[in-house]
Parts: sequence; C-alpha cells; structure tokens
Amino acid sequence: MAWVPAESAVEELMPRLLPVEPCDLTESFDPSVPPRTSQEYLQRVQIEAARCPEVVVAQIDPKKLRRKQSLSGCQPAPEGYSPTLQWQQQQVAQFSAVRQSVNRHRSHWKSQQLDSNVTMPKSEDEEGWKKFCLGERQCAEGAVGPTKNENPEIDYIQIGFPPLLSIVSRMNQATVTSVLEYLSNWFGEKDFTPELDSKDDERVPALNLLICLVSRYFDQRDLADEPS
Repeated sequence: MAWVPAESAVEELMPRLLPVEPCDLTESFDPSVPPRTSQEYLQRVQIEAARCPEVVVAQIDPKKLRRKQSLSGCQPAPEGYSPTLQWQQQQVAQFSAVRQSVNRHRSHWKSQQLDSNVTMPKSEDEEGWKKFCLGERQCAEGAVGPTKNENPEIDYIQIGFPPLLSIVSRMNQATVTSVLEYLSNWFGEKDFTPELDSKDDERVPALNLLICLVSRYFDQRDLADEPS
C-alpha cells in the first residue's frame, strides 16, 4: 500500500525543500535495512518524522530543580579573603604539573589492587556513591555524633573513602561527572552553606584553591576575583 504523510500545521509552517514521492510500504519493507538510493533515504526520513509525536514532554529530575541557581558573575570577596594573583598563578602551575603526572601514571595506579573492603559502586548508583564518598555514618538519617568503632584501624566504610589515585584512576570521565553531581545534590538537600568566621578560618585556603583552579585553570572567568 502507498504511505502518504498526513497534512499538519507543522508542514504549513515548514514546507518541504525537496519533493519526495509517496513511500510504498510493501510486505518486504524492512526499516532496519540501510537505504540503497537517495530517494529511499528521503522516504525513510519522511516516515520517521511522521512517527515522531508533535508534542514531547521532557523528563526532568526534581532533585536538580531544588538546587539554587546562581547568576553569572559573583560578588567580590571581602578584603583579606581573596588571594594575590601571584599565589593563584603558582597554584595553577602546580596543579597543571600534578595533573600531567597523574595522567602519565594513570595505568600504574589503575593496576594497583584495592583493599578487600573497597567496593566501588556502579556509575548510576547515586546512593551507593554518597555512602562510598561520605561514609554510611554521614548519610544515615538522624545520625548524631560519632559511632563506636572497636576496630583500631580507620573504618572508611563509616567515614567515607578518600579520593585515592588507586580509586580515582578507575573512574572514567562520565563516572566522575556523575559522582560530582550526586555530591552536589546531597549538599543542596542538606542546605550546606558554610559560614566563614574570619579570613583566618582554616577553610579559606581550600576554598580559594578550588575557586582559583575552576576560574583560572578551567577558564570559568566569571568566578575570578579582581587580583589583589
């Protein structure tokens, strides 16, 4: 039988550029077989376009909508909090050297055997990665204060595994991106907004380092302060 696409408002707004003969859908028609001619190719495109719904509803993760959205550009840091340009340039140079060294030795670290208590979750296991990175104690609902640990050794299952090279080298870029998003969602759910008491707060250098690398090494210039 001959297949003729139905007229629609979309076709009136977007007229066809090339004339295409109606497609003859015989019993031997197999959409999995590659088209043999340009005419068959255009006809298959026509069929696929007609089968697409005119209205598509996007599936949006509600967790992503809970995160606070920030405007481009940031308020300058208070006086005394922003590092000097020389300090920033030194951190960028050191980070670049360390990053290149890690890339050169990635295969070596990847081949190192993990301890028996290290079980890395699958990439799509959000809850598993939260417990792996933050520890079961931190992720437990209503957990207050430290729990007793009779084992004299550090219990990483409870406090979370540090980003050791033997672990990070086994993660591809897609997994790294997913894990960072999982942790960002977790911090957003917990309304994690640290307040710095003063410029002498021990967290200031670490936060400055993160902002410096993101803004100056990875070129997110809207985060960079005016150098002092």
